[in-house]
Amino acid sequence: MADGGAGGQIDFDWADAERRLAAAAHGADDAELFVEQSRSESFLWDDGRLKSASYDSTQGFGLRVVAGETAGYSHASALDPDSVQRAADAAAAAKRGRSGALDAAPARTNRKLYPDVDPLGSAAFTAKTDLLAEIDAYVRARDPRVVQVTASLAGSQRHVSILRPDGQRIDDSRPLVRINVSVTVEKDGRRESGSAGAGGRDVYAPWTSSERWKALADEALRIALVNLESVPAPAGEMDVVLGPGWPGVLLHEAVGHGLEGDFNRKGTSAFAGKIGERVAAPGVTVVDDGTIGGDVGGGRRGSLTVDDEGTPSSRTVLIEDGILKGYLQDRMNARLMGVAPTGNGRRESYAHRPMPRMTNTFMTSGDKDPAEILASLKRGIYAVNFGGGSVDITSGKFVFQCTEAYIVEDGQIKAPIKGATLIGDGPSALTRVKMVGNDLQLDEGVGTCGKAGQSVPVGVGQPSLYITGLTVGGAG
Repeated sequence: MADGGAGGQIDFDWADAERRLAAAAHGADDAELFVEQSRSESFLWDDGRLKSASYDSTQGFGLRVVAGETAGYSHASALDPDSVQRAADAAAAAKRGRSGALDAAPARTNRKLYPDVDPLGSAAFTAKTDLLAEIDAYVRARDPRVVQVTASLAGSQRHVSILRPDGQRIDDSRPLVRINVSVTVEKDGRRESGSAGAGGRDVYAPWTSSERWKALADEALRIALVNLESVPAPAGEMDVVLGPGWPGVLLHEAVGHGLEGDFNRKGTSAFAGKIGERVAAPGVTVVDDGTIGGDVGGGRRGSLTVDDEGTPSSRTVLIEDGILKGYLQDRMNARLMGVAPTGNGRRESYAHRPMPRMTNTFMTSGDKDPAEILASLKRGIYAVNFGGGSVDITSGKFVFQCTEAYIVEDGQIKAPIKGATLIGDGPSALTRVKMVGNDLQLDEGVGTCGKAGQSVPVGVGQPSLYITGLTVGGAG
């Protein structure tokens, strides 16, 4: 039985697949067949011309059989009975004579977080390329210091179906779009850049209206011009105020990954075994919520009606008022840890096994006015935007590059700085949160998370934060 959606559009012999899956799952703890058909496109405008336009169409399935801590996984791009049987035979080897009872199937849901629409067919090819040309012309006309504009559009539509050994089938149709603008400016031989983007689970229109894309282009230009006036960043230990919204990517990397169930079940996370303990300053609450609708249209980039195991997504409180409450769970790790799945079993595609992953992860609002937070910073860094970063899950140590940051003295924003990096560890940084703003913002819909070679779309967010004693790497 299907839960509606567009999964029925996949041409597949479901009855035959159910029979083969049930045979492979006999004696296992869990099993599923994940079937996918997807189409995607992307357009890149660079150096005053359309540099690339691509289209891709894929289909395939992944079959998994789980026995204890062992998971057998096999996948193929051919949707035919012989391929399913070969995959079932290979995946069933995970049982190795073990005899178990199948875990309970995921709960059903009639909730739908995003429309069943096709971004690729929502606008003509020329409309998309003309938009990119218009963005280029608009930005160049805004300031004579603009020397380069890069604009891109990307859209996809994924139809997925998760088939259980008992015949239950969960279907989901997932649109996703994104628009990005990057600007390079030059003055007296010095070049700097800035970028901005947005997107979500809908057709292109909500993000490609004139008002919307001009706001993104203006923001990219603003950041580039700020960086053009930047001075070398200082170095040393100092207090830092993080701006709202996208700076939540630091929370995502430095804390969020450490709260995923697999790392904690294996004891490799800095947060392992600390449920019920204080791991953050009072007032710090961290949530992962895959059920958020979009601010502009459709659903947010990280939101999912159901995860890639068929479990409905949920709002999971990870840290509440500084106390660790739980972890993000897929089905296998939840069963092994004796807790309920949280709807965070995700995979990049049919060719990848599911694992615990974040959806939209953010810190909730506090009670401080952002102006009050900034005014209390005597000398330190105000970090507004971040670029790349890295984290070690075991220790929680992170390094993040600031793409827009300022020196603050006596509560006043001074010069913008270039080359600043924030260095610390997530568990320690959480205990050093001094003030939490009342201005929670989620990012604009551009996040992509990598783990174990898989990439999935995510959301991040936070209010303004005052953190004491972070190490700032800079010029000295």
